[in-house]
Amino acid sequence: MPDQSLPPRMPSANGSFTHRNAATLKLAGILLLVLLLLIPLGMIGSVLAERLGRRNEAVAGITETWGHDQSIIGPVLAVPYRQRHKVWREVSVGGKVEKREVEETRVHTAYFLPSDLAVEGRVKPGRLHRGIYEAVVYRADFKVSGRFEKPDFALLKIEPEDIAWADAVVTLAINDLRGTGEALRLSWGKEEFVFVPGSRLPGWTSGLHARVGGRGSEGGAPFHFTLDFNGSGTLQFAPMGRQNVVKVASEWADPSFRGAFSPAERRITPKGFDATWKISWYGRNFPQQWTDTNPSGFDAGAVNASLFGVQLMPSLDSYRTVERSIKYGALFLVLAFAAFFLFEVRAKLRIHAVQYLLVGGALCLFYLLLLSLSEFISFPRAYLVASGASTLLVALYCAAVLCGGRRARKIAAMLAATYGYLYIALRLQDYSLLFGSAGLFLALAAVMYLTRRVDWSSGDEKKPVVPPAPKGIRPAQKTVDV
Repeated sequence: MPDQSLPPRMPSANGSFTHRNAATLKLAGILLLVLLLLIPLGMIGSVLAERLGRRNEAVAGITETWGHDQSIIGPVLAVPYRQRHKVWREVSVGGKVEKREVEETRVHTAYFLPSDLAVEGRVKPGRLHRGIYEAVVYRADFKVSGRFEKPDFALLKIEPEDIAWADAVVTLAINDLRGTGEALRLSWGKEEFVFVPGSRLPGWTSGLHARVGGRGSEGGAPFHFTLDFNGSGTLQFAPMGRQNVVKVASEWADPSFRGAFSPAERRITPKGFDATWKISWYGRNFPQQWTDTNPSGFDAGAVNASLFGVQLMPSLDSYRTVERSIKYGALFLVLAFAAFFLFEVRAKLRIHAVQYLLVGGALCLFYLLLLSLSEFISFPRAYLVASGASTLLVALYCAAVLCGGRRARKIAAMLAATYGYLYIALRLQDYSLLFGSAGLFLALAAVMYLTRRVDWSSGDEKKPVVPPAPKGIRPAQKTVDV
């Protein structure tokens, strides 16, 4: 018999602490597992970066032989002129070296832009492959027309007798002329001139020029020529005229309009697009005429800042989308582990840390499956297969861990809803932040509602408090199914 005079034995300090803080310790362990599983997510991100680098190398190899981004800058009328300068030279006079002022003649160039410029044509897109990688390329066919006004050299303070009209050329710059099949000709009035390779614009070496001679002095004569070339990615134009009208049509159904100006008119359908730009010279930062001695702001920086056009890119870059999805990896782990923890609290189950870790590994494997599948099939199909495989694997495992198919179905439904939520967030470019914030708010609200009766000091669910029955009334007997 125990001695009644002794006080009752206090429970062990360690056991009391563990019992009172069981739920807190469990949550701390789950958080540690989430941080641990960020390591394989980072490794998958490294694999993604390596595959993306290989894709970019393959695309660069394709475009290197086909054609790069293209920019059409011109046409420009370039007219040489002579200018006399007085300089000091050392000359020998009577066996002595003296400095004397002498007059030298140097050749400079004056440049004139067209008063009206119209560019119209089609862009035929295509796809080239190297291994499993794909590059979007195009074949462009354009007609360029317009007219030059009679050059006014008086504004440039150039005397008529100093102008070398015989050497006047019409020139334009193009990034890459590979793919041009036939000889290009410039029609000026009733005459034709052959374009030869090489740009005469300062700052650009790749392009064309045609010697027009004395015809350059004639103002108001219309000109036109055709351009056909290969390219990839972006096609851009410079607003070289006082008034510019550029019309582009293509069978590409997902264009991205780029540059300093948006199309005045555009029409995009599943069969393609057509766009029209109408731009005046007020929107650019370079003059209508200048000389090489006084460029007055005409340089590569000013011209590039005024470029406009269209970019042909794949409608969905699977690598970039997978990269965005990996950023949601920690959220997936937290939601799945939160569901497991709720089953522990509400259903009085005990789930081992290793079982949490295996489920987390299955969720991480989803991203590797998504990355590998998206290299061979479309991203929506790859996402459906990867998410379905991950959900099925976790659900079958949970059927044994959670001791019931009903609980496993709940986990599967939660994962399916989460994967669906992620897919919508990935497709929403402008509203993804708002959609993601709303989803997190609803998830937190659901957790708070389901755990509103949990006694966090013991990890058990509190039973509702039954108010005492009025005097004279016996409380009803509660039947319990055994």
